[in-house]
Amino acid sequence: MKEIFEHIVRFSPAFDKRDEDPKKNYGIASMRIWFILKGKNGAVQILLGTDWFLPETIAEYKKIGNKNKNPPCDLREDPQFLKCWDVGYHSPKPIYKGQKKHDCEILGKCYYDGSSLRGDDDNIVERFMKEGSDYIWKYLEKEYNIMFGAARK
Repeated sequence: MKEIFEHIVRFSPAFDKRDEDPKKNYGIASMRIWFILKGKNGAVQILLGTDWFLPETIAEYKKIGNKNKNPPCDLREDPQFLKCWDVGYHSPKPIYKGQKKHDCEILGKCYYDGSSLRGDDDNIVERFMKEGSDYIWKYLEKEYNIMFGAARK
């Protein structure tokens, strides 16, 4: 019987949590997008980072966000405004020795691991731009079967 999956898409808002008090200064961040495929044995995800900053944070990003080495990504003429920041999994049990359990919005508690390199290696953003969310769900189903399929049980 084919497993039924839950498809979850989350948008995490850009933020400005700067504060004069260094203990309360959480900086700035751009919007992030999660695609999560959840099944009975765990979940797999793709995290896309955007260059979508709040208008009031652009000057800060220009000043310190990239240590003045390059123009800030939200102001470049680079059409690649999406980056794959992570391909990862949420497992209810450890996958490798010494893996630590974390609080998890997807499973409650989980053992998480991921790779920022996989997105570039697998051309996820390019394929997503050409094929849409259907590509993402197929990719994640393949990842789920690798992580949680019959061979792993």
